[in-house]
Amino acid sequence: MLPEHSLAATAVHAWTLNLGRAEKIFLGRSDQALAAEIAPGKNRLVYLFGHLIAVHDSMLPLLGIGPRRHPELDAVFLTEADRSTTRLPSAAELTALWRDVHGELKAGFDSFSPADWTKPHTAMTDDEFAANPLRNRLAVLLNRTAHMAYHLGQCALVSPAE
Repeated sequence: MLPEHSLAATAVHAWTLNLGRAEKIFLGRSDQALAAEIAPGKNRLVYLFGHLIAVHDSMLPLLGIGPRRHPELDAVFLTEADRSTTRLPSAAELTALWRDVHGELKAGFDSFSPADWTKPHTAMTDDEFAANPLRNRLAVLLNRTAHMAYHLGQCALVSPAE
């Protein structure tokens, strides 16, 4: 494997590992189990589940893969805090949304060449990218992988029995 292929593959592998960890935490839990709080008075698992789906959904246009699939999640899981609404998607609905968003991301990642990862993300102008070429698609992937890992660390505080 050429070094440039190895770098991109390593970043995607880190993403995939964290995604698998998230799936072990979220997928297959009941609505009641997803209602568990990270700590008393803090976010619930259901909120973090939806939050990660919404953030990852926003990666689709940012990486130039395609349009958002579920922008309706923003109001519940990005712009508002947990418990701001009583109407949350069920565990089954969130699982379907998770699979939908991550299936699209995987297809996009699989289509990228190593050079594609070094292209600017779509929230940048050409001038901004010329000034800082490290603000590229790979940087978005690394940032979102770290973001996911941060929230997985929070989820680790919930008892496995819950």
